Amino acid sequence: MKLPFDENLSRQLVRDLADLYPGSEHVVRLGFERSDDREIWDLARVQRYTIVTQDSDFAERSILEGAPPKIVWIRVGNSRTSEIETLLRASHPAIQKFIVDPIDTCLMLKRQPDAPFITISSS
Repeated sequence: MKLPFDENLSRQLVRDLADLYPGSEHVVRLGFERSDDREIWDLARVQRYTIVTQDSDFAERSILEGAPPKIVWIRVGNSRTSEIETLLRASHPAIQKFIVDPIDTCLMLKRQPDAPFITISSS
């Protein structure tokens, strides 16, 4: 499961999540620092990555253009890297299922105030 983590997420996630998401990278380490969304989108399409982002632009683009690439949209506001890591670890089964689903293009991960951890939905 190859995930490129967008610039708005910590590079540390690549190392911390390597056990669950081998082959993942950070866009900065791929040479796409300060690149526009189209360049990252095209890279992900060619490399068969599923983009992980907190940026709504990728989610919107996935609705307009479809997949590939697929988008995992993290909607948790300002959060510590450890919280995002925990969310991605807990969501691993859902992300695996999402990646092989032929229809869904965007998976939204978020915490609910009244729920113990996360709600997962896709569009």
